[in-house]
Amino acid sequence: MGVTTVPDSVTDLELAVAPVSDLGTRKPEQGIGLCLSGGGYRAMIFHVGALIRLNETGYLSELKRVSGVSGGLITAALLGHKWKQLDFHKGQVLNLTREVVDPIRAFAHETVDLRSVITGALLPGTISDKMAAAYRKYLFGDATLQDLPDDPPRFEINATNVQSGSLVCFSKPYMRDCKVGEIHNPTIALAEAVTASSAFPPFLSPAFIDLNPEAFSPPVGESLAADSYRKRMVLTDGRISDQLGLETVWKRLDTVLVSDGGGKFSPNADPGEDWLRHTERVLDVIDDQVHRLRKRQLISSFEAGLRKGCYWGITTNIADYKLATALPCPVDRTSSLAAEPTRLSDMSDRTQERLINWGYAVCDAALRRHLDPSLKIPAGFPYSRGV
Repeated sequence: MGVTTVPDSVTDLELAVAPVSDLGTRKPEQGIGLCLSGGGYRAMIFHVGALIRLNETGYLSELKRVSGVSGGLITAALLGHKWKQLDFHKGQVLNLTREVVDPIRAFAHETVDLRSVITGALLPGTISDKMAAAYRKYLFGDATLQDLPDDPPRFEINATNVQSGSLVCFSKPYMRDCKVGEIHNPTIALAEAVTASSAFPPFLSPAFIDLNPEAFSPPVGESLAADSYRKRMVLTDGRISDQLGLETVWKRLDTVLVSDGGGKFSPNADPGEDWLRHTERVLDVIDDQVHRLRKRQLISSFEAGLRKGCYWGITTNIADYKLATALPCPVDRTSSLAAEPTRLSDMSDRTQERLINWGYAVCDAALRRHLDPSLKIPAGFPYSRGV
């Protein structure tokens, strides 16, 4: 079967509803996309290490799209929020630490999830209101999607629409659910979009976004283009639909970089029979299955030559890259980092440093093994005590 180039007339909406089997026959656009997975503060901080290494190699400045879900989306959204303030010099950002790394690390000391649950239960407003307030206070202020940079790169925030069952993508040019429709140039608060993407069930979900049905573009065949779906969206964690934040990038670009901070799923002989523990376990199983499917889609596309790029994960054994010059990362220590809970809860400085070092090291190994063997070997970890 021949491979055809994606023509300029193919819209993002058409790609969104196209089946994966059909996309395999299309030649994607040239460009690099970065996907940051979910996983609470564990993933948020792990991805910071990857950004540091991507910046050193010059790939950060070349990104055409950045997509994220859940905890990883916090990092991606702050990068987008700060993009216009970044000082680019010869392909590298000179002030990445001040503008992105330091604010993310400071935020990781805030226990946002439990505080939002308690105050949402006892005080006026919803849990998602409290989450959005925290994101405004510590990271985004009153910024909206319109404060993100003009393309490139395009920053894409992914959530799951509980009403339609579809992925909802928030970006500067549009907000879109392929079954409900799209709003051009949405002015939704960045904090609200991030809240929707990180609304982990069962405690932080759902998130609500009130909309004006008249703001939607005229229907072009969407099956749920009705006011009942367009007045208010009921949303949950983006990783329910796409654990890796992969779909929008993979469907469009020829080079895909995926940083996966999702923790390791472990068997449990006694998962609990009460409704709360049972529900949590079932959600973990669902999350693991979505994760496996997305990862399989990605790796298969690499193996078949449909996409270039590389994958690195918090559960990876760095020895699997068979790279003699990889930074030393004993698997027992990296496995303990992968076991950090999926929470938005105060994380110690030492744990943050270890996660950043691990994200940096495994990103480096993946890039030099699978994308560009000529990259300069790093002198050491961002923080001196390793992983």
